[in-house]
Amino acid sequence: MIRMLLSVLGPEHAPPVRRTVALMTVTGIVEGLSYALLVPLLRALLGSTPGDAVPWLIAFGAAFSVFAILRYRADLSGFRAGTTLLRGMYHRLGDHLARLPMGWYGGNRVGEVSALAGPGVLQAMGVIAHLLAPFVAACVTPLTIVFVILAFDWRLGLAALIAVPVVAVIQVRTGRSSAATDEEAARRGTEATGRVIEYLQAQPVLRAGGRAEERFRLLDDSLRDLQRANRRSTLSALPGVVGLTFTVQALFTVLLTLGAFLALGGEIGAAEVVAILVLATRCADPLLSLTDIDGKLRGARSVLVRLDALLRTEPLPEPPEPVRPERHDLEFESAAFTRSGRAVLDGLSLTVHEGQKLALVGPSGAGKSTVLQLLARFHDVDSGAVRVGGVDVRSMSTDDLMSRIAIVFQDVYLFDGTIEENVRLGRPDADDAEVRAAATAARLDEVIERLPGGWSANVGEGGALLSGGERQRVSIARALLKDAPIVLLDEVTSALDPVNEAAVHEGIERLMAGRTVVMVAHRLRTVERADHVVFLDGGRIAEEGSHGELARLGGRYAGFLEPQIA
Repeated sequence: MIRMLLSVLGPEHAPPVRRTVALMTVTGIVEGLSYALLVPLLRALLGSTPGDAVPWLIAFGAAFSVFAILRYRADLSGFRAGTTLLRGMYHRLGDHLARLPMGWYGGNRVGEVSALAGPGVLQAMGVIAHLLAPFVAACVTPLTIVFVILAFDWRLGLAALIAVPVVAVIQVRTGRSSAATDEEAARRGTEATGRVIEYLQAQPVLRAGGRAEERFRLLDDSLRDLQRANRRSTLSALPGVVGLTFTVQALFTVLLTLGAFLALGGEIGAAEVVAILVLATRCADPLLSLTDIDGKLRGARSVLVRLDALLRTEPLPEPPEPVRPERHDLEFESAAFTRSGRAVLDGLSLTVHEGQKLALVGPSGAGKSTVLQLLARFHDVDSGAVRVGGVDVRSMSTDDLMSRIAIVFQDVYLFDGTIEENVRLGRPDADDAEVRAAATAARLDEVIERLPGGWSANVGEGGALLSGGERQRVSIARALLKDAPIVLLDEVTSALDPVNEAAVHEGIERLMAGRTVVMVAHRLRTVERADHVVFLDGGRIAEEGSHGELARLGGRYAGFLEPQIA
């Protein structure tokens, strides 16, 4: 468990954890040794001269005071280490997530990352602050007491010592039998988190369809699966709980019987037997708490395993000696890319000359957006090459590549802040005049004028307080401010009203001027502005040429745009 924790935290956080564990171990040993003073204390107290117990009582008080101070220091060290590591873990996780390629963020990643970054990290780091001290005490203190009993009477000590491997075997077997069910419960929890997020995001659709009051079947099924998984996890731990309880009770019974037998035979005093039974009782409480602590530790370990797997996910490799291209023409050479076992691009070869505007057209699933993603290196091709200015994107540093590319997506995400803050993401060091100029070029100034707060107006989470067209204008202003030589556009005018579409088109025209542009487009108005058109189907080029040439050809491209022409 500690090794896994240190693996997740990284080597720089190992020393405080090791110091905390060492302090907790010493505290557990001191606690066990302080209880050893109960034997001479009770022997004197129950003997013929009870006054002889006073020195032992003072010694016991002093030993307990030392234990109390150590326990305070150990708990404080645990809390301090826990809060420090929690902050460090969030920084490490955030830095790693920022380095992972954009292509990694798909599928159920939102639910997975939400579950890990939220309650998952708190649960894992809570091991140091809340679970480590009682766990170490539950292991070290009873073991120390067993050796204390062994020192006073080898027969009673040997009987107590036999229980040690039994308890260890029970804990190991319980952990192994629960591992699979705990993992399933964790997986179901991640799925349920994703379904909850999906349910919240689907509210507009559900309400528009008059189904807001209905139960969401996918969420219900996910929660039922989670309930069943948690039930199986609990039942798998039940034999360990029963076994540990039985072992502790059996140990006490054996010590009581053996102690009574030795006392009746005159081989040991009754006071010693009582004292040793008191020590055995002090063993019972921490041992019985192991069941609850172990369950929480298994849950934390499951989170640590997933955190470790996430942190071991390798980002796309960076070249040891990055190459900086001198031009901004684009090229795909026999590029092949597979996702989830399906060939998305199959030997694609095309060239976009510097300053040229290329339109990608084709049916859904043809690989159009994948072309943009490969250019921005959200993924690496399985074979072939993608080049910028004659340089393979894998030979460029990620920062250099992204500095040359401005991307405007169909679905624009804005951060919960002001309009100005969202525009400045394009180039944070831009002065106010440059920001205003970019906003004017994107016709965002029209939106700013009618908003109550103007530039200081808050856009809400994800830009929820703005319309789709207004969000697109912010995105175009951001791209204009970045002033990158390569522009990637992904169906930016789909689902816009005529007024916003006209404004967005005007902004895009200014954005494309003098730049190398690759755009995914379905609208005739957009495609007509392209210098070259490629019709993709099944990850291959079915037709290519200018808009006029393909329209006169009367092939698949012409048929694809025919409804708009009509």
